[in-house]
Amino acid sequence: MFSILIPTWNNLEYLRLCVRSIRQNSAHPHQIIVHVNDGSDGSRGWVMSEQLDATFSETNVGICWAVNEAAQLADHDLIVYMNDDMYCLPGWDTALLARAAAMPRDRFMLSGTMVEPRASGNPCVVVADHGDSIESFREATLLAAAPGLKRSDWYGATWPPTLVHRKWWFMCGGYSTELSPGMSSDNDFSMKLWEAGCRHFIGVGDSLVYHFQCKSTGKVKKNDGRRQFLNKWGMTQSTFDRFYLRRGQPVVAQQLPEPDDSMALRLARWRSGLRKRFG
Repeated sequence: MFSILIPTWNNLEYLRLCVRSIRQNSAHPHQIIVHVNDGSDGSRGWVMSEQLDATFSETNVGICWAVNEAAQLADHDLIVYMNDDMYCLPGWDTALLARAAAMPRDRFMLSGTMVEPRASGNPCVVVADHGDSIESFREATLLAAAPGLKRSDWYGATWPPTLVHRKWWFMCGGYSTELSPGMSSDNDFSMKLWEAGCRHFIGVGDSLVYHFQCKSTGKVKKNDGRRQFLNKWGMTQSTFDRFYLRRGQPVVAQQLPEPDDSMALRLARWRSGLRKRFG
């Protein structure tokens, strides 16, 4: 089964809903591991009362430190990273498990597909408004609508909920803490997997989670992740997403091809070099 890592920072009502959805709508009894940042809203006590596996920090250490700490408690070979402002829909886990079982090797990254209340220009999500907060959440209508929200699989898995094999989580060193509190850390982890030879980055269209959009990351003072990614890897995130991960394109084969040495890619690399040098 899964070891599910959930970092949280004083977001108790969303955390409760997230954990309930996992327990209620999963086909299997997964291990849930919560990292509680601060926890002064009562989330520390709640996690302990629910007998969840957990790690703690006195202050908000950010996503990268949090998931790396929580991963140390993982019992299973398949690690899922999920945000606390997500609600898992029925079938989310069976769809991910089926796709993982079909992979030819254990070096892959899979993503569930987010259902979000507002359009954001993200080609990988399904837009369907069933509330943008705990107070406005329409759980019953969402559950009724869920079968019609499924879509085809897509290339470019990066965003949570993400599924990787624990061997490759630790082989790649987990999430890079220099990107704390965590902006662009998802893209960075995908790049580390790419550099390790991974060519299987698939978003699973019938593994659905409802995402309340930035109820967690919206509270933090953000690092300049795009600049850090560019300085580290020598290309912009958009170049990696478009030419390497082919993000949002329909899946036609399990394995991504190597990027074409096209004029468009050469131009994108040249522009990346200029940006890295001159800002």
